[in-house]
Amino acid sequence: MDDLPPSPAQVPRRLLTDPAFVRALRDRDFTTVFAVTHGVGISFNRIAEACTLKAERVSQIARGTTSVTALTTVERIAGGLRIPGALLGLAAQPWQDTAVLSTESSHGDDPMKRRNLLRGALAAGLTAPALAALTAARTDVDQTLFPGTPQDLADLEAAAESYGYGYHGQAPTGVLADLVTDFATLRPLLTVPQPAPVRTRLCRTAGQMAGMTAIVLHDLGNRRESRAWFATAARAAAESGDNQLYAWILAREAMVPLNYGAPKAAAGLAGQARHAAGNQPTAAAVLAAAVAARAYALNHQSEQARAALTSADALMNRLPESERSDTWLTYSEQKHHVHLSHAYTTLGDTRLAHESQLLALELSAPTSTMTRTLLNIDAAACAHHDGDSEEACRRTVAALTGLPDGYRTGLVRRRALDLYETIPAQRHRERAVRELREVLAP
Repeated sequence: MDDLPPSPAQVPRRLLTDPAFVRALRDRDFTTVFAVTHGVGISFNRIAEACTLKAERVSQIARGTTSVTALTTVERIAGGLRIPGALLGLAAQPWQDTAVLSTESSHGDDPMKRRNLLRGALAAGLTAPALAALTAARTDVDQTLFPGTPQDLADLEAAAESYGYGYHGQAPTGVLADLVTDFATLRPLLTVPQPAPVRTRLCRTAGQMAGMTAIVLHDLGNRRESRAWFATAARAAAESGDNQLYAWILAREAMVPLNYGAPKAAAGLAGQARHAAGNQPTAAAVLAAAVAARAYALNHQSEQARAALTSADALMNRLPESERSDTWLTYSEQKHHVHLSHAYTTLGDTRLAHESQLLALELSAPTSTMTRTLLNIDAAACAHHDGDSEEACRRTVAALTGLPDGYRTGLVRRRALDLYETIPAQRHRERAVRELREVLAP
């Protein structure tokens, strides 16, 4: 028919005899059909084009968030993927009499026979069967070329870059759901043999996405899952050969024990990150030095902490502009002062801590909810260190109660609890301290 899709993404013939795939076709389980088709190297965008469906609809079907019930949609899928009608409970499709061209080609039969079949189909002009025969011939070759340049890769790289800009006012759980969903789409591309440069890009993207997933899990307070995702990120980064990405992952992983009461372990990971990053001024190198400084400060190693701070400042001063943007994967001046704020607060150097807090707040976007809250808690801790525990409690309560739902957990709660635990027990009956305890109650 004239409305046959112009670019069918024909599924490999072997799938049409695979029991699981045939069962999914019989049940019209298109979530499985699309996932398996994607797994053999056919992108969701290509499926959408071939089946004349919107790319968003194909993505929803593949994720199981919507289903296919309309007969016309089932027929479009059958035509686009070149699935014989009988397997989907349909009548024979208009193109099925030409499918032999593709099958015979795959078996290496006489080219003259294939030529005669094609000439016969074209004798009546560019009819639907003739066009289907041409597309089948092209698709057979195109599918052998496709694994070398997967169309989804550029989209996934762009998605990783987008996630790097942080929460932007979104709840961490929402960002986590999107990240993990997109991360899962890497699996089919990684299971298909790829040229070395493509494999490198895939592993690099996997390392970035797994690392950012670990960051969100850390922020939500799930240390075990965060460490597991960091381990996956490190394996992907190591396979990609990107030493700076590997160093960045180790430095970010060091922040898990750093923020949850194991500064010695954090210093060890930060040390590994500094070694992997080397001496050049890179985002990973500055981050590793800053995290090491915070770990030393928490471990009461003030001399080592100040030496690491000096190194971090020196690297930051030489950091190229290309690595100074405000993302999770780079290292901005705002981020630098966030780390300095916590390090100097821990060291009890409240003057330098306040300077970094003010600069970090000035440089933070209004949507940086979690960062601004942590800076306010640092300022409260400085007030406590300077002898005004009542003011420290009031500022911490204000910071916590001003948070939207979903933020008063994980790292934010841990940092506030650290402050509360430094207040002497004999002051726990005071009104401001009681209010802080009530806000922190599970």
